[in-house]
Amino acid sequence: MAKEQLDRTTLDLFADERRPGRPKTSMLSRDQQLRINKRNQLRRDRVRGLKRVELKLSQDAVDVLDQLADRQGINRSELIEILLLNENKK
Repeated sequence: MAKEQLDRTTLDLFADERRPGRPKTSMLSRDQQLRINKRNQLRRDRVRGLKRVELKLSQDAVDVLDQLADRQGINRSELIEILLLNENKK
């Protein structure tokens, strides 16, 4: 029987073949890695003096925010902060 490159039904022929994809570099599960990364991100934000705020906005409002942020070359979070601080100065 010939070995066809696209044939994956005969797994024994491909047991020693390396599959493409991201190599496993951590002994932790993906869920544990995500938890640790999120904890580290929150720590970095706290050191920088940032607080987490959650908003629920309509899609139209988000689209406007994205357009304004793109024009100014900043992200949405920075734009909201600028708008709030400018409004507070008035």
